[in-house]
Amino acid sequence: MSTSIKPKVTLVGAGPGDPELITLKAVLALNKADVVLYDALIDKRLLKHAPDKAIKVFVGKREGSSVNPQEETNRLCVSYALQHGHVVRLKGGDPFVFGRGAEEIDYIQAFGITTEVVPGISSSVAVPAAAGIPVTKRGISESFWVITGTTSSGQLSNDLRIAAQSTATVVVLMGTKKLAEIVDTYTKQGKSALPIAIIRSGTTHEQQVLAGTIADILSKVDGLGDLAPAVIVIGEVVKESYQLKEVYQEVVRVPLASKDTTFPSIR
Repeated sequence: MSTSIKPKVTLVGAGPGDPELITLKAVLALNKADVVLYDALIDKRLLKHAPDKAIKVFVGKREGSSVNPQEETNRLCVSYALQHGHVVRLKGGDPFVFGRGAEEIDYIQAFGITTEVVPGISSSVAVPAAAGIPVTKRGISESFWVITGTTSSGQLSNDLRIAAQSTATVVVLMGTKKLAEIVDTYTKQGKSALPIAIIRSGTTHEQQVLAGTIADILSKVDGLGDLAPAVIVIGEVVKESYQLKEVYQEVVRVPLASKDTTFPSIR
């Protein structure tokens, strides 16, 4: 390592998907990057905020993928920082909301490398908002839970069973493959009529929303294939969305199909 190189890693939250929803502080960090390590859900237009000479390295992986394991990403953060200086680790949403940011910081700091965290707008609140769903609303929901759909052991989080007993809004990230289990959990709590929405590619131009109830959501997604990346929102606040008013009038029905996909869309 050259004595002129000052190793540093900045964990930057890129926001929920829309490239305009990155923070100014995140942009300024990218402006000063020597290396950018970016994830799968990052809009590549964000890389333009980094200098042309900066090295851009894709280290992302989709849900359930074994490509680019976390351990290798941790190692690359350290290696590039020691060789080139300022590494920006660009992560979707907020790096500390199921982004394994804390694990990366712990690993990097063990090498004596300076670290910084730039929070990002979390998809847990931004994606519902983009679909017109308030995660809290006076008289409807006093709190909200953010739960991972799949734990490190590959199981549905036990916290969901506790959350399902409350009146809180529940936002499930990375949970589309566990949808049947989620439905079963709420059904056992006698909440078959509870509204639920699945928002795919939230905040982007490709955003699509499928809304219904716990009782009928599985039939609506049948045959639609892989729904990821998507955020699941469960609770009475779903039908408070101005975009979904029509869906919940009289009978719950599937919105019209979009032009470019079989996934029903209200956009």
